[in-house]
Amino acid sequence: MHLNAILAGSAQPIASKSGKTGFFKRPLEGPQRITSTGLSGDAIVDTDNHGGRDQAIYLMGSVDYDHWRTALGRPLFAGAFGENLVVDGWSSASAAVGDRFRFGGCEIELTAPRIPCVTLAEVMKDRLFPKRFFAEGHPGAYARVLTSGSTQVGDTVVVTPFNDGPRITMATLLSATANKFNDPALLADLARVPAHHLLTRMAHEAVNRT
Repeated sequence: MHLNAILAGSAQPIASKSGKTGFFKRPLEGPQRITSTGLSGDAIVDTDNHGGRDQAIYLMGSVDYDHWRTALGRPLFAGAFGENLVVDGWSSASAAVGDRFRFGGCEIELTAPRIPCVTLAEVMKDRLFPKRFFAEGHPGAYARVLTSGSTQVGDTVVVTPFNDGPRITMATLLSATANKFNDPALLADLARVPAHHLLTRMAHEAVNRT
């Protein structure tokens, strides 16, 4: 596998939320710096729901894009979902919390799926799109940065699957979110993996109540 695209964006106007968003990304060329706070030069406007160390990077796979092009019946280009990285030959649906990716001088660790919001509905010009996003099961994944460094399009991506606990896939977590985490067994498993800190806190609180 390799990096198909690296993308960043500036704050742009949008007819939802605060009136501005960092959703719209442009492809970058040449070496790009990734640190614990994300891709250098990438704007994070809604800091209550985006950015932070546990979702510093958002990535999609070329397999995810193939799925969405078929599902929507129209062309889609890199950046259509507001992602920072597109990985050739990868699908987020079967990727799990804790999977690690090495490319260039960087290493990242998956923490959570992307959860659809009103910005995504506005971009797709479909107020019901978040519901469809949940149903399709190809959400992309957020990641924390373990090793800061530089990378560029074409760099080889080496994936190390998480094997130190239960494998909880992005598709499973997306479905669980839609169903308001009504599975106690999943919550117990979630407490044992390096998930996004909000998911981990919720899991531990649920386990401690039992």
